[in-house]
Amino acid sequence: MTALSGLTVGGGCAAKYSAARLEELLKGFVPVEAENLLIGLSPADDAAVYKLDDNRAIVFTLDFFPPLVDDPAAFGRIAATNALNDVFAMGGSPLLALSIAAFPEELPTDVLAEVFAAADEQVRAAGALLAGGHTIRDAEPKYGLAVVGTVHPDGVWPKSGARPGDALFLTKPLGTGLVLAHKQDIATAVALMTTLNGEAADVLRPFTPNAVTDVTGFGLFGHAHEMAERSGVRIVLHHVPAMSGALEAAAAGIRTGGDPRNREFAPVEADGVSEEVLALGYDAQTAGGLLVSLPADKSLSLASEFRARGLFLERIGEVVEGAGVAVTTLGA
Repeated sequence: MTALSGLTVGGGCAAKYSAARLEELLKGFVPVEAENLLIGLSPADDAAVYKLDDNRAIVFTLDFFPPLVDDPAAFGRIAATNALNDVFAMGGSPLLALSIAAFPEELPTDVLAEVFAAADEQVRAAGALLAGGHTIRDAEPKYGLAVVGTVHPDGVWPKSGARPGDALFLTKPLGTGLVLAHKQDIATAVALMTTLNGEAADVLRPFTPNAVTDVTGFGLFGHAHEMAERSGVRIVLHHVPAMSGALEAAAAGIRTGGDPRNREFAPVEADGVSEEVLALGYDAQTAGGLLVSLPADKSLSLASEFRARGLFLERIGEVVEGAGVAVTTLGA
């Protein structure tokens, strides 16, 4: 088997450009003024949303990265999941996808074929179609998707709508970057990274959440920071759920390339919190779960619905008046 991860400097969402530098870069762009552009760069979100009419809007996103696993099929499925999940994070449903691919010319064609086939399978599982794409030669392999989806204009989930009194939930445990970097048993991490957020979004939709984002390259603390800053609120995290092996990896001193960049971007108040929990919160996730903010009085019903579907859901904190992100000593 071709060791795909050995051809990269850093794979998965840990390869993301620094959030702090990205914010600085985007300051130079003049926001597009268009009545029907519901979500663009002012502020940026998980995907762009454009209103077609009173009942329809399109959700458009793209996401690609270098391999983080050696198995070509797993890489294709993970990359596809990560891109498709951006549409789910906006409250939408994927409709159409195009491949974005870059591979060394000397790679066997059957390796590329496995990546494409697995991605196609995942796109179909999301209810969409993979209809083509573009492939170039590159020394470092990269793969992902551009995805178009649909959403009702009144059903868009921004990351900027969290309100004091909301409860915060997470639909997947954390630690994919730590577990992969530790190079122990990665089966659980791969299973989580290939789990689409579509079913969780379907359960969530009737509850009309105030704010939603998916936890990816900026880690839980980075994405919570974005939600707090753009909503004008303070987020208090009481719990940081870990997947099997993640805290052990953190205790062993494992850190990914995204860790220092995420700490720079999203400082948190965390007196007394262990370094292992901080590492977990700053760990760059690939195809992570949904971070959900909704009125606290809906919490029990939401938890009951997730439990009935056999889906992971944990309440991890709350939204209060103020600013910034605080992490309590309750930990993971």
